[in-house]
Amino acid sequence: MKVLVHIDDAEGWREALARRLPEAEVITSAAPVEQRREADYLAVWKPPEQLLREPTDLKGIVNLGAGVDALLNNPGLPAGVPIVKLRDAGMAEPIADYVRYGLLHFQRDFDRYRRQQHARVWREHAPVDKADWPVGVLGLGAIGTKVAARIAADGFPVHGWSRSPKALEGITCHYGDDGLAALLGQVKSLVLLLPDTPATRHLIDAEALARLPRGASLINPGRGSLIDEAALLAALGPAEGDDEAEGRLRGALLDAFPEEPLPAASPLWVHPRVWVTPHMAGPTPLGAALDQVAEALRAFEAGEAQDTVDPDAGY
Repeated sequence: MKVLVHIDDAEGWREALARRLPEAEVITSAAPVEQRREADYLAVWKPPEQLLREPTDLKGIVNLGAGVDALLNNPGLPAGVPIVKLRDAGMAEPIADYVRYGLLHFQRDFDRYRRQQHARVWREHAPVDKADWPVGVLGLGAIGTKVAARIAADGFPVHGWSRSPKALEGITCHYGDDGLAALLGQVKSLVLLLPDTPATRHLIDAEALARLPRGASLINPGRGSLIDEAALLAALGPAEGDDEAEGRLRGALLDAFPEEPLPAASPLWVHPRVWVTPHMAGPTPLGAALDQVAEALRAFEAGEAQDTVDPDAGY
């Protein structure tokens, strides 16, 4: 089989994948177009439209990440070709660390102490126990389930939400529209780990934010399209002033945005209750990812059933 790799450091991926798949010919998108046309499989991350159109007899695509929105929205994506995506592949642990940092940031008042430092104010805030800080996790896929379990193990009461019913030990599970409304009404921090689909775009809008208790916080290591940015800014309140100027939403830790890099003109950069990180919450460990890619390619070649992406559902 011939596998074409397209990602940052494609040559490094090519060499590592070739070692795991000695039976395969592995090339990168830098190869001549004649070779690219002969590819049986693509292992890609955000490929250009033309690259998707070139292979003449494509058998399968491996998406080198958990999010498939860029691939599914690519006009060059050939119809009917099965797609497999990375599922966790070691990303859950760093994402859980990112979320835990965010929770402690708000639960232990580090956001307020930072603002006090700039104002040279010495004032201690009464601590809130973890047991009294319920957390909502939207999205209970492979990564969301592990993140929710890690948070629960830290001592936070965790409410999880998914489109369909789930039962997870130690997690209060909600589903559907009514379940989402119930969850939003009782959490102090909301964590977003949903995919980008037509059903999830702007799920966190003005109505959803209004359901959160006053003083709640938002942590988004998921997809930027989940949040209505204008509604978020309105919920955060004015960019000037002390803690008394907080809006309904106390603060937001954001790692994903509809447009990346985040445009320099975005007000999120300078809002004092927003923390921006450059989509770094869940780096993909190369070793674990390559294991999944090799397994998926061998399964494709053997005609074995796989957990493929549903283009209509968006994940």
